[in-house]
Amino acid sequence: MATEKEKFLAGEPYLVMDPELTNDETKARRLCKMMNELDDTAGAEKEALVRKLFGSVGKDPWVQPNFRCDFGYNIHVGDNFICNYDNVILDIAPVTIGNHCMLAPHVQIYAAYHPLDPKQRANFVGLGKPVTLGDDVWVGGGSVILPGVTLGNNVIVGANSTVTKSFGDNLIIAGNPARVIRENPNKE
Repeated sequence: MATEKEKFLAGEPYLVMDPELTNDETKARRLCKMMNELDDTAGAEKEALVRKLFGSVGKDPWVQPNFRCDFGYNIHVGDNFICNYDNVILDIAPVTIGNHCMLAPHVQIYAAYHPLDPKQRANFVGLGKPVTLGDDVWVGGGSVILPGVTLGNNVIVGANSTVTKSFGDNLIIAGNPARVIRENPNKE
């Protein structure tokens, strides 16, 4: 029989209050707290904490306070990742962010959700769907990206948008729910 953590890592329904998983969350919370207390002069120390917290990290990550996540080890970022103030990444499932991506302040990325069945919710069953951001993605302030969303390369998400579905490359999207505003003419 699989452990709750094995179910969790396999993308299956799992019990949120499992002691092993709550211990993992506590470790991530402590790392976030240590990282959030450092100022910009602690560049190498801060980067070391980002690397300890996240599952994988490219070159030159920049994470501002107050950053929050569930586990950290399900977050994978490429080179030159910029995470501005007060961001939340609920990494119940993998959250993969490409190279040269920027998250403006108050961005929330949710790879977590709960069952529709109230009995399962009452028993603290958790679910997750991966979130993927391609290269050169800029997510505007106050935006929310929901479970299962994939954004292609060179996508700009307008401020205060709610992204409920996936979008391809070279687009500017905005709104609640987000929709295509126009193509992004600035392609590499």
